[in-house]
Amino acid sequence: MNILLTGGAGYIGSHTTVLLMQAGLHVCVLDNFCNSEQIVLERIARITGKPPSFVEADVCNTSVVADALKRYEVQAVIHFAGLKAVGGSVTQPINYYANNVQGTISLLQAMQSSGVKTLVFSSSATVYGNPQYLPIDESHPTSATNPYGRTKLHIEEMLTDVSRSDPAWRIACLRYFNPVGAHESGLIGENPRGVPNNLMPLVAQVASGLRPYVQVFGNDYSTSDGTGVRDYIHVMDLAEGHLAALQYLQKNVGWHGFNLGTGKGRSVLEMIRAFESASGQAVPFKVVPRRVGDVAACYAKANKACELLGWSAKRDLASMCESTWNFRINAKEQ
Repeated sequence: MNILLTGGAGYIGSHTTVLLMQAGLHVCVLDNFCNSEQIVLERIARITGKPPSFVEADVCNTSVVADALKRYEVQAVIHFAGLKAVGGSVTQPINYYANNVQGTISLLQAMQSSGVKTLVFSSSATVYGNPQYLPIDESHPTSATNPYGRTKLHIEEMLTDVSRSDPAWRIACLRYFNPVGAHESGLIGENPRGVPNNLMPLVAQVASGLRPYVQVFGNDYSTSDGTGVRDYIHVMDLAEGHLAALQYLQKNVGWHGFNLGTGKGRSVLEMIRAFESASGQAVPFKVVPRRVGDVAACYAKANKACELLGWSAKRDLASMCESTWNFRINAKEQ
């Protein structure tokens, strides 16, 4: 099978590229490197023994995307490309709607013109808004508390309409919780530009001495230690979820939504302590006021993915921390 991965050089995209190539699929990566680096493609080649096909382009360029679909005889698309910082979406909502929503429309137009109607979409647990109950299953009401979440929700609704318009479409929306960790090789992992928006790369940078301390936003929540609780999932488990979704869509038409998470909530302090244990390094932190919009706890119920996709998260917290540290050490040396 020939697969196009938009944003395939990014954090989750690169790990999925490796997994799909190792599973014997032909992968074409389409990326504009707005939040990734070309060296990632070289590292993918080192891991898999060969480079993926590659098109440097913006997903908003419909004609280039359509050309890639035809040239590489693509049969399915995994759509990662998009902006993903919640704070950035609040200050730059137009950019987020243009990149995420308009970019997806461009992709869908290219797919329709090329006759490609199988799509796995990189969605997010942000489509659930503030949790009304825990754990969150796929029946939980959807809403959005920021422009980033709204772009994901708009895209999901758009894809639902597309699937209803033509029974030939096969679409899976994968609602990620909190991806962390890195490939076991230490060659690829999460390497954000500037100050990380996510906890794990920030903790890794503090452990390696790049930053002085981790800011913990609030310690007065109704949780075991007062800090926020989230569902952290290893990025390779997440990659395996994409392969499972592709396989599911070969036999099932229509629109399908799946949570990808572990079903276990971990607090910020629990993550810091686990990373200290894995790295052997101290991770200083300072408690600062809560951020507006943060919730006390958010974690998944992923039974649907287990039942229908045959998928479940297998890697534990120690593996998440150890692989992140291994990548951080390798990144410093390369």
